Amino acid sequence: MTNPTDPAAFLAASEYIDWRHPAVLAQAAVLAAGADGDEDIAKRCFEFVRDRIQHSWDYRKNPVTCRASEVLSHATGYCYAKSHLLAALLRANRIPAGLCYQRLSLDGDIPPYCLHGLNAVYLTDHGWYRLDARG
Repeated sequence: MTNPTDPAAFLAASEYIDWRHPAVLAQAAVLAAGADGDEDIAKRCFEFVRDRIQHSWDYRKNPVTCRASEVLSHATGYCYAKSHLLAALLRANRIPAGLCYQRLSLDGDIPPYCLHGLNAVYLTDHGWYRLDARG
């Protein structure tokens, strides 16, 4: 189990947060170039995913992506896939990032429900901070 008090535990690559993929590393480097510290890098990564990666449902786009590298390659993903890419870009820049989920409903606290994916980032001056790049 990941220790939530150890930010270093949130730097790992995984099957879906494949930040070691060459395209993810290259995009992470572009976003970090000339940045003024981790907060600036985090902001750039967030805005890139929010503004440049289209939400698959909103834009009726395929394919359905999941791995960060697939999301980047196809420039589309559902909320959880966009959160995988954001986590990957942050981790590639040595900024701890995690995944968060929340249950949403269209009409109050009754079904139908859906699961929404977003992120948490660890910023030295602020601690854990939630980000939602769904757009």
